[in-house]
Amino acid sequence: MQASGEDEDWREDCAPRRVLELFATKWTSMVLHTLHARHGGCARAGVLLRSLPGVSKKMLTQTLREMEVSGLISRHVLETLPPAVEYRLTDLGVRFVEPVELLYAWGRDNAEALDQLAPRPTSRRG
Repeated sequence: MQASGEDEDWREDCAPRRVLELFATKWTSMVLHTLHARHGGCARAGVLLRSLPGVSKKMLTQTLREMEVSGLISRHVLETLPPAVEYRLTDLGVRFVEPVELLYAWGRDNAEALDQLAPRPTSRRG
């Protein structure tokens, strides 16, 4: 691949930056992965909360709202008593699962290399 050196290739709304926005918060990729890998693309908020150790209810709610606005998931109110809400991967969300799964698989395959990284000062990893 040749580098063109033009500023337009690196503008703020270029495709690579928009992809990386998905990973600005770790929870977006983790929700995508969890919905896909553990719940067949569909789950209620409580199920997701139990499936994602370390996420607070507030952070999960915020992440789900952002993902819904971006079109990665859709929100469905179930006609049950009491009413329940289910979140489903959209077609767009399913498309984004593929690169997320590739990164997760790479992480599993390279755990030893990741263990050699020094933790960031803000990391919770011990």
